[in-house]
Amino acid sequence: MNVKKILFLAASTIKLFIIILLFSSNSKAEEKNIKYYFDDKGILSLMYHRFDENKYPSTNIKMDVFKKQIKIIKNLKYNFYDPTDLEKNFHTLKIEKKILITIDDAFSSFYEVAWPYLKKEKIPFILFVSTESVGKNGYMTWNQIKELEKENTVHIGNHSHTHSYLVSLKNEDFISDIDTSSSIFRNKLGYNPIFFSYPFGEYSSFIREYISKNFKFSFGQHSGVIDVNKDPYELPRFPINEKYGDLKRFEFLINLYPLQYKVLYPSEKYLTNNNNPPKFLVEFFDDQKNINNINCFSDEGNKWEKSNTYFNQDTLNLNFREKFKFRRGRVNCSLNDNGVWRWFGVQFSIEQN
Repeated sequence: MNVKKILFLAASTIKLFIIILLFSSNSKAEEKNIKYYFDDKGILSLMYHRFDENKYPSTNIKMDVFKKQIKIIKNLKYNFYDPTDLEKNFHTLKIEKKILITIDDAFSSFYEVAWPYLKKEKIPFILFVSTESVGKNGYMTWNQIKELEKENTVHIGNHSHTHSYLVSLKNEDFISDIDTSSSIFRNKLGYNPIFFSYPFGEYSSFIREYISKNFKFSFGQHSGVIDVNKDPYELPRFPINEKYGDLKRFEFLINLYPLQYKVLYPSEKYLTNNNNPPKFLVEFFDDQKNINNINCFSDEGNKWEKSNTYFNQDTLNLNFREKFKFRRGRVNCSLNDNGVWRWFGVQFSIEQN
């Protein structure tokens, strides 16, 4: 064998070794959920409930306002996100921002008022269903849910069985609730959905862990934009209703981009007397710019005020003024990044004595 062949074989062997090493490293990185900063445009998810049920302003949106909101999205040239792409491409960089529509509770008003419009416009969405309420007064029936489920644009999600405050249930009762809903879905639709929505956006580490073993994605009710680094079992959504459906506000939020982070502490979002107020910090990526311009507001003590924050290198520390008192506590942080507004929010569930 001549020298050229020996060198060629050696080079090929080294190249193969490098490829194997890189593949192994990438696999381990994915396995350990190692995060990297990307200029991800994100998926902005909107949450709706009732339509033209004006006596419930906290969960209702007027249909004429909803149509104007959809028009704003289209005028801004944002496309609607097909939920099936979450399973296919969740860990893929989103180079084009898209809008995801979600509907909670499967109220009759959605079927009667909003569904004909969404069907006509061919807008994809996730409909989250609590199985115990199906067929009751004011809620969709299984026949209606099956009718929608046959459409390519419609994706059904699990919203628990009883729609209870899950954090208030004993662990065994919580598990029974989720298993009951999953069993009913399998009986009625032939499968348990891959999407889950926490009722009231409330969950603990135990709840999140159980949901992660039974579903592929779960949504809360904290505001923010989904990006490649977000936890697939703590996906944010912007709640839209009469109170927060103002078109000027809507256009602002629809233009928001992800405010990415590497680590957010605490991972436990359920606060008891022992961890209220929590120690709160957010570690950002080294190559994120203008991060020191961040502003946070929080509602501990039932008062929305600017949060007490300071930076330690790439880590934002937030010192709460006092304990959270209401059933749910929130922190919202925003950043003006050279004219682009970025946002993330956190919701805590507070133990009720």
